[in-house]
Amino acid sequence: MGIAQKHQLPPVWKDTSIQQDSRTRSYISPTRIVWKTNHTTAQVSDEQNLMRPGIRQSILGSENVCRMRSTNTDTASILLDFGRELQGGIQIVTGQSPNNKPIRVRIRFGESVSEAMCDIDGKNGASNDHAMRDFELKLPWLGVLEVGNSGFRFVRIDLLDTDVELQLKEVLAIFNYRDIPYLGSFRCNDERLNKIWMTGAYTVHLNMQEYLWDAIKRDRLVWVGDLHPEIMTVNTVFGYNEVVPKSLDLIRDATPVPAWMNGISSYSLWWIIIHRDWYFYQGNLDYLKEQKTYLTQLINHLLTKIDANGKETLDGMRFLDWPSSENQKGVDAGLQALMVQTMDCGKELFSILKDNEMAKKCEDAAARLRTYRPDPNHSKQAAALMTLSGLMDPKTANNEVLSIGGSKNFSTFYGYYMLKAMAAAGDYTNALDRIREFWGAMLDLGATSFWEDFNIEWIKNAARIDEIVPEGKVDVHKSYGNYCYKGYRHSFCHGWASGPTSYLSEYVLGVKVIEPGCKVVKIEPHLGDLQWAEGTFPTPYGIIKIRHEQRNDGSVKSTIKAPKGVKIIK
Repeated sequence: MGIAQKHQLPPVWKDTSIQQDSRTRSYISPTRIVWKTNHTTAQVSDEQNLMRPGIRQSILGSENVCRMRSTNTDTASILLDFGRELQGGIQIVTGQSPNNKPIRVRIRFGESVSEAMCDIDGKNGASNDHAMRDFELKLPWLGVLEVGNSGFRFVRIDLLDTDVELQLKEVLAIFNYRDIPYLGSFRCNDERLNKIWMTGAYTVHLNMQEYLWDAIKRDRLVWVGDLHPEIMTVNTVFGYNEVVPKSLDLIRDATPVPAWMNGISSYSLWWIIIHRDWYFYQGNLDYLKEQKTYLTQLINHLLTKIDANGKETLDGMRFLDWPSSENQKGVDAGLQALMVQTMDCGKELFSILKDNEMAKKCEDAAARLRTYRPDPNHSKQAAALMTLSGLMDPKTANNEVLSIGGSKNFSTFYGYYMLKAMAAAGDYTNALDRIREFWGAMLDLGATSFWEDFNIEWIKNAARIDEIVPEGKVDVHKSYGNYCYKGYRHSFCHGWASGPTSYLSEYVLGVKVIEPGCKVVKIEPHLGDLQWAEGTFPTPYGIIKIRHEQRNDGSVKSTIKAPKGVKIIK
């Protein structure tokens, strides 16, 4: 992808306040006709014309069009596949229908075939929440209409009027995205891992809209907990992008202390952790200084949430991720660990800001918090956070919690931290197996972006999401999901699920930022069972190029080329 050109306004608008979109609009033809009605009377014909490249213009004549015909008893329908998940809408170009009148249609968007084919019935989870995905409208004859703003791959069009013929010249997906290069890359001898890395990168790219969203179908909001794995993927793949500070500042300004970001206490903790990581990867001291007032207020508020025994007493919604939410002891343990990480990050940030008093407060708070050792209660989420905060021995956490059951009880959001904790225990090959099995299973089911939630047990007798569900098979989208994402409400493009992308670059390529702004980067590869791995990593100074080859004796030969200004240590 190239760099987007700067917008230019006509001179007549020079003195007018006009907002400009940071995104690019592209148009994509369908790649496949999944299904169509085939009544003896009402029919769809010449549908292959819809897969031709479009010109986005109506013309006189009725050649090269798809015809949808209804009778007085039957109506016609068609289901289109645009090849992969995208964010946007559709543009419909019509021909000259015989009666020269607008024609009513029903449009349904879907992240799966079955979602595009379903009704909003109050039972299956299908909804128009946050983005309209099921609606009726009139199409002009011999005209162009654009409609829709959602995450989708599939579109179903139904005629609603009887005794009509609709001439569809073109149905194009309108793809809205930031036109930015993929500066980071990853390749190895395992194509499954390569595809997983790129799918995670693409998932986050889709959510880099005007702000950094959690998902493109639902909720389309700036959720701060979701932002951490997303921003680590941004750091890994795209380097600096203004969507990150824009989103962090939006939620900061909307959440005066002592309110919790998004109403969730842990999400205010994540805001601090994110700022530590963002500064270390990007090194923008001026931006960090802009956070000092709020950061000070928030840390001082958090200090009031530690009791005499060193236990956190966070109020608000006590939350890690949805799959762990019913394990209250696990949530408590995870929040304790997050508080430790937050105070450690606070100490680093205030030291950089040369506020020794606040840095000392954070250091003392972290020490008090570490005196309290909670029980993770078999929660992989809690064990991962406790490992990363130093509250739990990595090998103990891995052997007694994280590795039990393989991918069972993994989660799309906290799976990133589970992988990092396994790496802390030196269990690199097992971590790769979890990536292959857990995230790879979504690809096996037809995913082109990673989901809000996934359970490895869902693969039993499951149909692919890009096909009509065969009789006797399980509709994964309709049948599963929980909490606020039951059935078709489940998001199939959720940025918090991108963890393997940054994990593979950080641990397999071995990229670890040591000094802010990537001035010093340590390269320490862990190939596990891989023969070789190579890739690139973006820094404020340019791209680091890396290749590792595993020798027969288990040692690794590394070739590294870094830009001027970046010191590489091994």
